[in-house]
Amino acid sequence: MSGIKDKVALILGGAGGIGSAAAQDLAAKGAKVAIADINRPQADIVAKRIQDRGGVARAYPVDITNKDQVKALVEHVVRDYGALDALINCAGIMFVRPLSEINTEEWETTIDLNVKGALWAIAASLPLFLEQQRGHIINLSSVHGLKVFSPGGAVHSASKFALRALCEASKFALRALCEGVRAELANTPIRSSLITPGAVDTGMQYKTTGSDSARMLAIYKNAIPAEAVARAITFAMEQPPNVDVNEIVIRPTAQAI
Repeated sequence: MSGIKDKVALILGGAGGIGSAAAQDLAAKGAKVAIADINRPQADIVAKRIQDRGGVARAYPVDITNKDQVKALVEHVVRDYGALDALINCAGIMFVRPLSEINTEEWETTIDLNVKGALWAIAASLPLFLEQQRGHIINLSSVHGLKVFSPGGAVHSASKFALRALCEASKFALRALCEGVRAELANTPIRSSLITPGAVDTGMQYKTTGSDSARMLAIYKNAIPAEAVARAITFAMEQPPNVDVNEIVIRPTAQAI
């Protein structure tokens, strides 16, 4: 608990699924959570649930595809809480359909949410982390960023492979800001973690469109609860400052992919 208590965590996509589970798990361990989501009413419900249990939480509306909104959100959270210790990128979408069903609108939405949204959040929070010399960036990826889900998942997998690179990119950016010296990076207190889940019962599987939706539902019959991934996020955050958990892969025992 000592590694979590009183830390301020901003959770993008915190109104449901893994984000909601992470907010509740962190708050139960003493963290102060900022729950940001495009679905403000649902974010309010999650915040109220935490408050009713004696935790500290506030809800914030945000469209993570709008970098100005994300920047303003980070500033708002810092004004409200007086600090920001962790950025947790949980927002995302999963469209699964063969490329031959060409749907460029879904492709754009996938990149805007899964990649650009995380970039805008890092751009808004990393300068603060550097200034205060502490911070933790946690990105939620997918096992589809380890192995291409095919057929039907080429675009989704591309976004998740990009997110894996993005997690490392935050390290590379920090390395450049610290004069490009690996030793200096190792001596900085800013941490970066990538949580890579398999099938998780978040409800996202029911939003998948296209001809592969039935196959996705079959895979998700073995899905693990969002709380399992939330515990992995908490584990990464609660480590002492000199321990950086760079990646955790967590999936159902029965999942082959």
